[in-house]
Amino acid sequence: MNRLLALIALCLWSLPASAEPGLHWQSLDPAAVGWTATALQPLRDYAGLRKPTALMLVQNGAVLASFGDPGRKVGVASVRKSLLSALYGIAVADGRIRLDARLGELGIDEKPPGLNAQEKSATVRDLLTARSGIYLPAAHETAEIREKRPPRGGHAPGAFWFYNNWDFNVLGTIYRQRTAEDIFESFARRIAAPIGMEDFSAADGRYAPSPVSQHPAYPFRLSARDLARFGVLFANGGSWDGRQVVPAAWVRESTTSHSETDRPARGYGYMWWTLPEDGFGKGAALASGYGGQLLAIVPDKRLVMVQTAESGSSRKGTRTRDFIDMLRWIAASAP
Repeated sequence: MNRLLALIALCLWSLPASAEPGLHWQSLDPAAVGWTATALQPLRDYAGLRKPTALMLVQNGAVLASFGDPGRKVGVASVRKSLLSALYGIAVADGRIRLDARLGELGIDEKPPGLNAQEKSATVRDLLTARSGIYLPAAHETAEIREKRPPRGGHAPGAFWFYNNWDFNVLGTIYRQRTAEDIFESFARRIAAPIGMEDFSAADGRYAPSPVSQHPAYPFRLSARDLARFGVLFANGGSWDGRQVVPAAWVRESTTSHSETDRPARGYGYMWWTLPEDGFGKGAALASGYGGQLLAIVPDKRLVMVQTAESGSSRKGTRTRDFIDMLRWIAASAP
């Protein structure tokens, strides 16, 4: 029987690098597919210390380790931005949104006194890369963003990177206006359904308005196992079971660094953080949300790692840096 199980595991491991989970996730014994006995111990220690809602490690479309409740849906905070980025890739490829379109051309404005001429010259690409040069209050921004926000007019569009919720929220407005689609229904139909998400429905999203801006945030609730499917989609270059769900060119472009940032060892693409090629390989990227919501992809090692945490729970040990350090160890240990 043990030999039979080992043979099954070997056959699964021999699948192409683009392997995806089926209707339900399958688990593999790490030792049966080449992992050493100690390679995943840091992951076990991390889970035991931090006790996240869920923590999953996936390689080649199968679960190598899982802790907590991967089916429990939580608010994933700023991970929403990477989810919207995928929808943009589809809309841009379809010709419904142009990256060089300017805000003035698109009719985008703000509460009085409104945007000035320089601000209206910012492009969709400027917003995707957090380089709009528009420094205004926004829905769902943190105290850190408010404190660090440059003065209005401090930088021209395209000239300076700043992690700016105004940019990200306006991209939600532009998507809805240019596609005539609700963000959450669009995600459910165009991404969640094709990749077989088990838990997500359009009802798991909502619009969060703010008195300071006319552009709402668009928070999502997702389970770790559904977020892991999204990670596998991007690790596979946007392909799922032979179907190109998100254009491959967009996956490459959005997970390529277009800016240096103020975060150690991280660049910024199109609403994705990027990880250094030294240590992670080409195309490694991170979707990160406040309070410990994290999704990492390491395509060169066919790895996806996900962490979710309950909103309002203790933030002990939820530093993104710790997650990245652990991921670096796992990537170096991967067969």
